[in-house]
Amino acid sequence: MTDPATLVIIFTTFLIAGSVKGVIGLGLPSVSLALLTATLGLPQAMALLLVPSFVTNLWQAVVGGNGLAVLKRLWPFLIMATVTVWIGATALTRVDLALLSALLGVLLVTYSALSLSKLRITIAPRYEAWAGPMFGTMNGVLTGMTGSFVVPGVMFLQAIGLPRDMFIQAMGMLFTVSTVALAVALKGNNLLSADLGILSAAGVVPAVIGMVVGQRIRQRLSEDRFRQVFFIALLLMGVYIIARATA
Repeated sequence: MTDPATLVIIFTTFLIAGSVKGVIGLGLPSVSLALLTATLGLPQAMALLLVPSFVTNLWQAVVGGNGLAVLKRLWPFLIMATVTVWIGATALTRVDLALLSALLGVLLVTYSALSLSKLRITIAPRYEAWAGPMFGTMNGVLTGMTGSFVVPGVMFLQAIGLPRDMFIQAMGMLFTVSTVALAVALKGNNLLSADLGILSAAGVVPAVIGMVVGQRIRQRLSEDRFRQVFFIALLLMGVYIIARATA
């Protein structure tokens, strides 16, 4: 994993993923996971995204002034999204990795297609008591199986109609706790080596550089247009991962 070509792939991936997050405020885990899975493999990709994802999402989770309100409203969802990651991660040592890679591709395509269509599902407040744990469980299992934090968790957060600032902070919380749970699960299944941990930590540097670059790009580009390009690219990457995994 330390040959020059691999290091270039890792550096470039987190530079791109950080730039995307700098422009639109999300996408680092999805972009890095998609690119690294397509080039290095699913378990390696999941391990490598851990530290950059944690560092870049922790700040988003704690800043915004809505922390207590988010926790009070969403704690059942967040708890289930965390404790069920282990269940999904056990599949990494028991299920054909090609199938799990294809599943990741399906999740990326689903996430991108729904975002491009601007389709929104609405969940009434009276249903949150049971919908939160249900969506949290599904999100946790899929996180453990594929490393993707967004489906259906982000869709749930959109569906319950959180205000923008609270929604952004809630996403940061979801991604942060999911990253920690994924690290524990990968380590417990002997899929997180010291070398991968070091490389993941090194990925923070290009990710932060990318975020700074992305924030500057944001000042010159239409955010809506960039989002459209981002989701189209993510959809195509998902299709490629599916094709590669099922070939």
